[in-house]
Amino acid sequence: MKEELVYIGKKIIEHKYNLSEKLAERLDATHPLSTEELKEKKILKWRVSIMEYFGRVLFEEQEAVLKLVKEWALATGKYAVEKNIPLEKALGTLPIYRSVIWDVFTRELEEHQFAAITMLHVSERIDPLLDTVTCIFGQIYDEHNRYMMNLAYTSLEELSVPLVPVTKGIAIMPIIGEIDTHRSQVIMETCLKKGTSLQLAYLILDISGVVIIDTMVADNLFKIHQALKLVGVEAIITGIRPEIAQTVVKLGINFNQIKTEANLEAALLKIGFRRSEEHRPTHLSSRRIK
Repeated sequence: MKEELVYIGKKIIEHKYNLSEKLAERLDATHPLSTEELKEKKILKWRVSIMEYFGRVLFEEQEAVLKLVKEWALATGKYAVEKNIPLEKALGTLPIYRSVIWDVFTRELEEHQFAAITMLHVSERIDPLLDTVTCIFGQIYDEHNRYMMNLAYTSLEELSVPLVPVTKGIAIMPIIGEIDTHRSQVIMETCLKKGTSLQLAYLILDISGVVIIDTMVADNLFKIHQALKLVGVEAIITGIRPEIAQTVVKLGINFNQIKTEANLEAALLKIGFRRSEEHRPTHLSSRRIK
């Protein structure tokens, strides 16, 4: 039995280039690649390599060959992700690898009249390799999908806390919706990052779109205010609606440490922004029309 496996394994290795060509023909018929992809030498090298591993596993230590197959799966799986090849297409190629090998095995089985059980032993050696490739492909695609989802979620979070420059040194951040601990952290990071990069002197946080302000939200606002103060940005909160103001008073929340104004216009006037020549803030303009 061992001699039969060795014979078949060496036969596969001997014809690995021919097998790779047959593999390419079948893959191109069912899973066509672009001309650019077909020209890449590493694809041809990968196909030849996996054929060799299929042969070696029939007479070498299985764990040693399995290690090589894992490295192969990682390299080809990452390539498939980089090329935006769908998972079903990547996995769909694996049965074709098996069919090419089985063609060789079946032919040798008929010509040399190997024992029928040889077929079972070949499967016991080769199938775990393909199962390993399938598993690794799944992991690579899963990690990529989670990365893309996190990236999209991060972008969505940034869009949920836009910072709008008004003029040099002044910007507005309209906040709409709930301010939970996580979102307050996003708000703080955005304020600090853009406040520093834009060299802001004033940042107006308009919370007219915030539905509820409780002690936790107030605490988060205090933290954002203090963090901005440390980097030299003065925060002004606007848009506290009457019903919110009543809730704040009932809860005993003290906003004395934070500058507040009724609305954006009042805040802009407070810091010296006027509709004057060229719409420049008065505190930034030393020249007046007489």
